Amino acid sequence: MILVTGGAGFIGSHVVAALNDTGRTDVVVSDWLRDGPKWRNLRKAVLADFVPPEELASWLEGRKLEAVVHLGANSATTATDGDDVMRRNFRFSLMLLDWCAAQRVPLVYASSAATYGDGEAGFDDADDLAALRRLRPLNLYGWSKHLFDQAVAARCESGGALPPACWGLKFFNVYGANEHHKGEMRSVVHKVFETLRRGEEVRLFRSHRPDYRDGEQLRDFVFVEDVVAVIRFLLTMGEGTGLLNVGAGIARSWVDLARAVGLAMGVEPEILFIDMPEALRGKYQYRTEADLGRLRKAGFNAPMTSLEEGVARTVAILASADPHR
Repeated sequence: MILVTGGAGFIGSHVVAALNDTGRTDVVVSDWLRDGPKWRNLRKAVLADFVPPEELASWLEGRKLEAVVHLGANSATTATDGDDVMRRNFRFSLMLLDWCAAQRVPLVYASSAATYGDGEAGFDDADDLAALRRLRPLNLYGWSKHLFDQAVAARCESGGALPPACWGLKFFNVYGANEHHKGEMRSVVHKVFETLRRGEEVRLFRSHRPDYRDGEQLRDFVFVEDVVAVIRFLLTMGEGTGLLNVGAGIARSWVDLARAVGLAMGVEPEILFIDMPEALRGKYQYRTEADLGRLRKAGFNAPMTSLEEGVARTVAILASADPHR
């Protein structure tokens, strides 16, 4: 069986769907559904089991798994409960790392581009401990991911216990279908789509730096199906360890994104620039762009989807009668 933690979430549900599409029905999801629409992400899925995260450690006892795809986390970049974030993002990940190492099970896990902080240290996915220690995440979520990346790196350098394959993926700004449950943490593609469908103006943050014009802050927007393709590729590798950037490899502006959504919907978006909240200004990344060199060197050579194509495919799903993957 393949275990997907966070399998009812955004990226996780796409991984489950892709595995099902290849004929795999021996997929186990570990996640919380809570009250809300999250279950709809799995409405088309075939699962071998569904395990609440608090029961996973005991469920794993005596199990034989082919691989673990660890995507479950408190992924809110605005999270403030440090104890909850450490419990869910760091300690839980260490438990899975130890289990995969002991049982010799490959592990693919989600890191984040949030580990890069303001980007002043660049976006090089070097996985040695010295390089990682130069990074300064700007929020609690990014820090928790950074701690786990460093824990893996420390084991690599000290000869500590690791799975036969252990890949950490630094996701950049992922977008696509199956984000309805995320509320305010949905990608801006979702938010702009709903705004334009209501016939309202799109609100984007003003720039508070002189070197960036309003709305011209840059992000590496990566289509979720490209992310899934990377994960599926890594699941075919029997061994290897490292951190890999997963993005489109090109930075685009928020204005570009809004116009791409408008183009897919056949409307011209009216854009209003608003002040960025004071509490966010010191934690805001003005530019992210994935260096894909190590991903390509690892053997993943498929082209990344353009922003316009990925947005068009996302909008087509969101506008359909069943807006889920």
